[in-house]
Amino acid sequence: MKLIFLDIDGTLTEPGSNVPPDSALEAIRKTQEKGNLVFLCTGRNKAMLEPLLKYGFDGMVAAAGGYVTVKDKVLFDMPMPQEELEDLLSILHKNGVFCTIEGKDRTYGDENLSEFLKTADGVNSEIERWRKALSESLNIYPMKEYNGGPIYKIVIMCEKKDQLKEAQEKYEDRYDFVIQEVAAHGNCANGELINRAFDKGKGIRRIAEYLNVPIEDTYGFGDSMNDLTMIETVGTSVCMDNGAKALKKISDLVVPSVTEDGLAAGFQQLGL
Repeated sequence: MKLIFLDIDGTLTEPGSNVPPDSALEAIRKTQEKGNLVFLCTGRNKAMLEPLLKYGFDGMVAAAGGYVTVKDKVLFDMPMPQEELEDLLSILHKNGVFCTIEGKDRTYGDENLSEFLKTADGVNSEIERWRKALSESLNIYPMKEYNGGPIYKIVIMCEKKDQLKEAQEKYEDRYDFVIQEVAAHGNCANGELINRAFDKGKGIRRIAEYLNVPIEDTYGFGDSMNDLTMIETVGTSVCMDNGAKALKKISDLVVPSVTEDGLAAGFQQLGL
């Protein structure tokens, strides 16, 4: 039995979409028929990946590893400490950083985030995901409606990386500041603050250990730098051609882009 882990935005689907290519769905169905298991492995929270569950995945590494399941069994569930969340938001907002915070079932965003995204140069899968999510109102609620429930990670966007300096100096020992690669003029720093107690790679290991599958028999498909720990953990790593240059360099295989049936091509090439 092989375990296959798929990022969503820019890998399984076009960024911000909930509809995989038919070729990808066919490849997933065929590999499951062979006895392999396929998991979503994403920065999205459970609510934002919910529309994809109808396609019959075998579990998830959600919220960048903060929430992990096999079928209906929850293996790991670790939201941020509330006091750290509040302090980080205070520091980030003070420095002009736009934030969204992701709970299990809801995501909350700064009210002026959509205006900021309209002016952001460059393209990466995370920025496009947020543009699409905001334009279609996909479970994004105003920050003022947040009532103190469990939050797993903070997504940040700002014009310059030095706007993150104060937060990094105070919290970099506890949180990984994952900054995405952005093309064009680069007037946007986009990324995530993820608790170092978990990540996509740790989530994959939790599932492999639970199922007693050697890590050598795991496969990971991704495209952006928030997939780094997945790519570094799995036995065979795959990056989409639309992915970050740095991720391509360290992946075992680069396949065509998400819009060119890359996932199906990768499954076929790897004999999955």
